[in-house]
Amino acid sequence: MAMQLTSPSFENQKRMARKFTCDGEDISPALAWSGAPEGTLSFALIVDDPDAPDPANPKMTWVHWILYNIPSTVNALPEGAKDEELSPETLQGLNDWKKTGYGGPCPPIGQHRYFHKLYALDIVLPDLSSPTKAKLEQAMGGHILSMAELVGLYQRDQ
Repeated sequence: MAMQLTSPSFENQKRMARKFTCDGEDISPALAWSGAPEGTLSFALIVDDPDAPDPANPKMTWVHWILYNIPSTVNALPEGAKDEELSPETLQGLNDWKKTGYGGPCPPIGQHRYFHKLYALDIVLPDLSSPTKAKLEQAMGGHILSMAELVGLYQRDQ
């Protein structure tokens, strides 16, 4: 069975609720996963938007959330996950607001896609001191056993 990432908060390729965005409470959606391969020692999560700033003319991928060293015994994150609710082993990276933690969708124009990517790793990474997405991806190189993806959509009401 392939690894799967789901959310009780939204369906794959469907609209994310306003409460998970800058127009609402700006809290993270609940996530759950299953089917991690044997040998998984930790998970990493990257949430990003490849449609920034305009889906008709994207210029960059905007990073919304980075978590890593999620223990292999964990198979879900609660809605509105805060630092104190994460396992002590779980570390965070910097989003593109130059902060740790979740930053919800806030697209300036058009409907954007928000990729929630979960990686099963055969390693527990060292403390990377709030890495960027690029630094985390470099550290994960050669250690990814499996990856699952869940895409949420959001467009601001005009």
